[in-house]
Amino acid sequence: MTLAAPHKKAKALKSGSRRPAKELCSECGLCDTYYIHYVKEACAFIHQQVAELEAQAHGRSRDLDSSNELYFGVHQDMMAAKKKQPIEGAQWTGIVSTIACEMLTQGFVEGVVCVQNSQDDRFQPAPILARTCEEILAAKVNKPTLSPNLSVLEEIENSGMKRLLVIGVGCQIQALRAVEKQLGLEKLYILGTPCVDNVSRAGLQKFLETTSKSPETVVHYEFMQDFRVHFKHENGSIEKVPFFGLNTKELKDVFAPSCMSCFDYVNSLADLVVGYMGAPFGWQWIMVRNETGREMLDLVQDQLDTQPVMSSGDRKAAVQQSIPAYDKGVTLPMWAAKMMGLVIEKIGPKGLEYARFSIDSHFTRNYLYLKRNYPEKLEAHVPEYAKRIVNQYELPEK
Repeated sequence: MTLAAPHKKAKALKSGSRRPAKELCSECGLCDTYYIHYVKEACAFIHQQVAELEAQAHGRSRDLDSSNELYFGVHQDMMAAKKKQPIEGAQWTGIVSTIACEMLTQGFVEGVVCVQNSQDDRFQPAPILARTCEEILAAKVNKPTLSPNLSVLEEIENSGMKRLLVIGVGCQIQALRAVEKQLGLEKLYILGTPCVDNVSRAGLQKFLETTSKSPETVVHYEFMQDFRVHFKHENGSIEKVPFFGLNTKELKDVFAPSCMSCFDYVNSLADLVVGYMGAPFGWQWIMVRNETGREMLDLVQDQLDTQPVMSSGDRKAAVQQSIPAYDKGVTLPMWAAKMMGLVIEKIGPKGLEYARFSIDSHFTRNYLYLKRNYPEKLEAHVPEYAKRIVNQYELPEK
């Protein structure tokens, strides 16, 4: 007689139930399934284990004495890229969607975990186990809200699929790596995107209404390398709002507590990462972490224009100045914010140095948030690489 796996005896939490990570829950979806059996070990906000899972996924953990790996994690290669023939309607040029479609149509996987939007709300995430390229393409464009991607884990196991691609962000991927061996798969591919500052749906609405001139027509947005938030509207127009003109006092509490406590901006445990922050404006940033990631990239290499990554400028003064400014909720008048943005765009950090600027800014902010709100978790929750990054700066005592 074959005994059922222990997790199959567990019961998913009902909607609205108190989550094991409590207010730090990132709503990754694990607890919506019987895989909640593993939550105390798997949840990124209960048990931080990036170094151990890096070794499991990549064969080793990151080299803390390497400036690139300290910041960006284990990787074999990185580059800037864009599609020669962009996908219409994609947030960028469609590299993520293209890889997913090629993996499926060429038979490398039987299904792809991705996130469409609900029929009623373009910003409300609807995770799906996609079985066709059409379903994958319906998931294009980032959803800037907390998304329960792992809620489909039971469907994966019950489907009998043996080869799977999962697209997700850091907290989802840490939980997935922790339960990977329980899924019964022959091969798991993980395509990650960098992630920072997600919000609830209500928080997103507040951000849009506080920041955009036309919140009801926003299709997607991104905090870009030119130090502006770019909002794309339904008519195709782009609205640009300087970082330094954001209403910080109003927006300080809009981000999810889990995101304010996260130190895996770059999705350390994915096989392949596709983002933007380490690339020149208009290009995507790709990190190949292991041979599985290399296998995925090779499928689309001939569809891409690529160039080496670059780095220029010095981030440290800007980061140090931003720490008290954010802490005190400083907002510049819009004319001053635009002028400062223009100056920083010309002389500020670019390429990998911009990526480090973004990581430093968020890690110092998140370290202070954790120290003030969850001091008992500080030592165990902050990875060693994040401590080294934060220790480069002077932080407020209180």
